[in-house]
Amino acid sequence: MNQNGFSTGEEDSRGPLDKICCLQEDGFRCQRQAGNASYSKKIRNTVRQLKLHLDAVARHIYICDHHKSMIQSARTLKPSSQDEAPEVDFSQLQMNTLRRYKKHFKVVTKPSLNKAQMAETLLNHFKTISVNEKEALTFFIYTIKTNGNKLDQKNGNNNSDTMS
Repeated sequence: MNQNGFSTGEEDSRGPLDKICCLQEDGFRCQRQAGNASYSKKIRNTVRQLKLHLDAVARHIYICDHHKSMIQSARTLKPSSQDEAPEVDFSQLQMNTLRRYKKHFKVVTKPSLNKAQMAETLLNHFKTISVNEKEALTFFIYTIKTNGNKLDQKNGNNNSDTMS
């Protein structure tokens, strides 16, 4: 089995030469000649997303080259995990840190929230904050290169005061 989820067909010496594709599209069995790629658990979800189905009466699991390329294209178009927003677990923070976040962003909450409720409320607030990524990265790189930090700038200290 290759890493792309398709079998190379080498496992079956008979080969799929006289077989048609095992997939159904729009309720009808594909009539294209099956290639050496085969249906597997690894590609099952992608096949479902493409609204294709494995034909229950097919005696093999070989897929035509047309459907193979469709499946490969769909798999490469999936968003990577880097494109998705990272999940932040506010419940791992100390209550004092949650209070500081709440105060800094002026988040209005009930006064009697426990830690779990506070974390959930602040996580919902956190998800609403929009960030200009280019500006944030530029500022971060500038700060690293100048060996400074935001606290030094707020307190009116310059970088030479913090260096010993």
